[in-house]
Amino acid sequence: MIGTGAARMAGEVTDVAPVIQPLAEATGVFSFLWVLIALPLAGAAILLLGGRRTNRWGPYLGVFTVTAAAVYAVVLLIGLMGRSPDDRSVGQTLFEWVFVGGFTAPVAFQLDQLSMVFVLLITIVGALIHIYSLGYMEHDPDRRKFFGFLNLFIASMLLLVLADNYLLLYVGWEGVGLASYLLIGFWQWKPSAAAAAKKAFVMNRIGDVGLSLAIMLIFVTFGTVVFDEVFAVAGEASESTLTWIGLLLLLAAAGKSAQFPLQAWLLDAMEGPTPVSALIHAATMVTAGVYLIVRSNAIYDATVFALTVVLVIGVITMFLGAIIASAKDDIKKSLAGSTMSQIGYMVLAAGLGPVGYVFAIFHLLTHGVFKANLFLGAGSVIHAMNNQQDMRRYGALRAAMMITFLSFAAATLAIMGIPPFSGFWSKDDIIHAAFEVSIVAGIAGMLAAGITGFYMTRMFTMTFLGKARWEDDQHPHESKPVMTIPLIILGIGSVFTGMALLFWGDIVGWLVPVTGLKQTPLPLPTIVYEVITLVLVLAGAAIAYVKYRKDVAVEAPQDVNFLTRAARNSMYDDAINNVLVVQPTYSVTRALVGVDNRGIDGIVNGIAAFVAGSGNRLRRWQTGFARSYALAMVGGAVLVLVVLAVVRLP
Repeated sequence: MIGTGAARMAGEVTDVAPVIQPLAEATGVFSFLWVLIALPLAGAAILLLGGRRTNRWGPYLGVFTVTAAAVYAVVLLIGLMGRSPDDRSVGQTLFEWVFVGGFTAPVAFQLDQLSMVFVLLITIVGALIHIYSLGYMEHDPDRRKFFGFLNLFIASMLLLVLADNYLLLYVGWEGVGLASYLLIGFWQWKPSAAAAAKKAFVMNRIGDVGLSLAIMLIFVTFGTVVFDEVFAVAGEASESTLTWIGLLLLLAAAGKSAQFPLQAWLLDAMEGPTPVSALIHAATMVTAGVYLIVRSNAIYDATVFALTVVLVIGVITMFLGAIIASAKDDIKKSLAGSTMSQIGYMVLAAGLGPVGYVFAIFHLLTHGVFKANLFLGAGSVIHAMNNQQDMRRYGALRAAMMITFLSFAAATLAIMGIPPFSGFWSKDDIIHAAFEVSIVAGIAGMLAAGITGFYMTRMFTMTFLGKARWEDDQHPHESKPVMTIPLIILGIGSVFTGMALLFWGDIVGWLVPVTGLKQTPLPLPTIVYEVITLVLVLAGAAIAYVKYRKDVAVEAPQDVNFLTRAARNSMYDDAINNVLVVQPTYSVTRALVGVDNRGIDGIVNGIAAFVAGSGNRLRRWQTGFARSYALAMVGGAVLVLVVLAVVRLP
C-alpha cells in the first residue's frame, strides 16, 4: 500500500537537511507559530470591530491575512522537512493560562507532522475559498462582515490543530462552533438559515459536552491535559477509564464531523453561502473530529472497545451519507451527504487503529481538495443559475460553463476513486487497510465506493449533460476569473494531490512518527481489491448515467420505494430525533415545570399565603384607637393575674 516514494523522499530529506535546517534555525522561523493564528484573528477583529469604514478594503484584508498565513505555513513545512524524522515536533509556550495548585494549562502550540498537514490544508484551501468569495459575495451588502467571520473560522481551526493540550484545543473547538453558527446563519433574514444555524449550534453542543467530560476525566486520571504528558502514560490507566475517555472523545467527534447519530445538522447547514459550505466540508469543521481521534491515538490504541465503536460509527455514517446523496435533488445537499459518507471513510480508517490512522489523514487531505472543488463548482453553477440549487432545473451546462465543467469533472473522478485521480490513492488505501482488520469493513468500503460512483455520476449528468431544463429567466454563463481561477487550481489538485502526497511527499512516512503504522499481509494481491472496487464504481456510474442522461422529471415522482423516500427525507433523522430526543425532552420539561409550579412554588406560595393571612388576621387588632389598646392592656393584666392565682392554688 505504501508508495515507493517513501525511500526516495527519505533520501531527499537527508540531502537537503544540512542546507535547510540551519537556515530555518538561524532565521527563527519556528519562533513565530502564534503568527499563524494571529494573522486571521487580527483580520477578524479589524473587520468585525472596524465598522463601515472598512467596507471598501475589508474583504481584501481578509484574503491577505489567510494568504499570508498560507505562505508562512509553506515556510514552516520547508523548515520541518529540513529536520530529521524524529525531530519534527516544535513547541512554543506563550504563557501559563491556568494554574491551580499543581495543575497548569499553558497557552502553548505544537507543530508536528500531523498538525502541519492540517495547517497547510486549512490555510491553502481556506485562502482559495477566500479569493473565490470575492466574486461570489460581490454584491452582498454585508460581505465585509462575511470575510470577518471567515477569518474567525480559520483562526479557530488553526488554534484547534496547533494546541498542545486538550484544554486549549477546547477553546479552538468552541471557536469553530461559534464561527460556523455565524456563517451558516449569515443570511439570517431567511428563516431556514436562522433555524439551520441554531440546529448546528445545539447539536454540536451535545458533542461538546462529550469533549468537556473527556477533558475532565483525562485530568482526573493523569493529572494533566498536555498531549505529550497524557500519551506518555496512557497505557498505565485502566482500560475501562480509557474506554470512557475514547467514547466521550468519539461523541465530540461525531458532533463536529456530522457522524451518526449527530449528523442531522449538516444538510441544513447548506443554507449558508456556498463558500461557507466549502470551508466547512473541505478544510475546517468536519475535519476536526477526525483530527481529534487521530491525535488521541495513544488512548484509542489501549481500548479495543472504543476503537471498535469508532469503526462501527464510521461504517454506518458512510452508508447513510451515500444513500442520502443518491436521492437529494439540491446540489449542495447532495454534496453534504457525500461529505458525511467520505468523513465516514476517514472515521472507519481511524477505527482500524494503527493500521488505518495514517490513511484517514491521507484521505482527509485529498478530500479537502476535491470537495472544495466540488462545492465551489456547485457555487459557480448556482451563481450562474440565479441561485437555483435544484439539479432538476439544470442540464446541458457543459457548453455554457466549460471551466466549471472541467474542474467539476476532475473532482468527480477524484471522489469516485478513478485512477490516477487523487481519491483513488487514498480511498483504496483505506479499503486495503480495512481488509487487513475485518473483511466486513473491507466489503463495506467497496460497496460504499460503488454508491459513490452512482451519486456523483447522477449529480454530474443532471447538471452538465442531457437536455437543458432551465427556466426562461435563466441565462447560464461562466463565472468571473476571481471564481474560476480557484476552480482551476483545485481542479489540478483533484488530479495530482493523491500522487503528489504519496509518491513525492511520502505522506505515509511523514505521518508515521505521530500516528504509527501496523501492517499485515492481505490474502490477495492489492490489485485484486483495486479492480473489484473499480468495477463497482463503474457499475454505479453506468447505472446513474443510463438513468439520468436523457429526460429528468422536473417534479419528483411520488411512486418511489421506501428507501428513496427515506433518503429524500435525510433518512428521517429529524423525525427520529424528534421522537427519541425532542418530545421526551419536552415531556420531562413539562413534568419538571409541573413539579416546580405545583410542588416547589406551591410550598413557597403556601408559606407566603399563610404568613400573609396571619398578618391580615392580626392586623384587625390594630385599630388605631388608644382606648382599645388600653382596654387590651387591662384585659391582659387581668388575665395574667388570673393565671398566677390559679397556679398558686393548692
